[in-house]
Amino acid sequence: MERFVDVAPGVRLWAEDFAPHGGVDGTAEPLLLVMGANASGLAWPDPLIEQLAERHRVIRYDHRDTGRSTWAFDERPYAISDLADDAIAVLDAFGIERAHVVGMSMGGILVQLMLLDHPDRLLSATVLCTTALGSGLARADDTEVAGSPAPPGPDPALLALWQEMGRPRDREAEIAWRVEHWRLLNGTGTPFEAGEFRALEERVIAHAGRHDNPAAHARAAQTGLDRGAELAGVEVPTLVIEAPEDPVNPPPHSGHLSRALGRGRLVRVPGMGHALNSTVVAPVAAAILTQSAPAAAGAAS
Repeated sequence: MERFVDVAPGVRLWAEDFAPHGGVDGTAEPLLLVMGANASGLAWPDPLIEQLAERHRVIRYDHRDTGRSTWAFDERPYAISDLADDAIAVLDAFGIERAHVVGMSMGGILVQLMLLDHPDRLLSATVLCTTALGSGLARADDTEVAGSPAPPGPDPALLALWQEMGRPRDREAEIAWRVEHWRLLNGTGTPFEAGEFRALEERVIAHAGRHDNPAAHARAAQTGLDRGAELAGVEVPTLVIEAPEDPVNPPPHSGHLSRALGRGRLVRVPGMGHALNSTVVAPVAAAILTQSAPAAAGAAS
């Protein structure tokens, strides 16, 4: 079922929920998917949602300035931290008191903010392809914690491509740019099928009704992200999925985050990069479902 969620004056988010297989079941615990920067909720692959819906009521949504949600950053700018509040507003709109939450890339940063500010709303958390608050791309400035070595940054080829992110292009050129972006994000540890990601981006463009990319999240304020020291107090069980071939947040980002969390644990998906291609869907789904199982998440209740 699709719906729109009002999260701020003049700002609406598109959201969609999937009933657990077999129909609506009040005993099925909800699971919220939080996607990365400048990415529609459709970037969560349907086969992944199908597997998660074996047990959960699954919800995905479009961030501001993506998909069918409001595109108005230039008129109503916001901070990355505001997007974490948006995720809570989506839960409120669906009448969900507590949920398992899964965040990828920037979505993993938002989940960390939810763990700190709204722990009572989370049954469990899973983050993947991300970095700890106050570290790497989740720093409010260019300084590192005194005495700590700087973690590795994104692949220089990605940094060069990101410089072109917001440039105007016609539809075909934009799709070509996005497919190349996915090729770099995917890395070399698993096969990259250009047709798979071209089909994805064609769906995303049809869903949004536009092909431009304002790169709003790259321009959003990063104030309030230097909160890494608070992660040690997190009581919600949190799984960190490490993608060893991730060109954005390569190891040791995931290991650092799992150690920083009060109740973090780490699993690795061999060969995975910064993309949910068809070869990694099954192991990622299995890791999420293990984390959301009653035995794993029960301590958060």
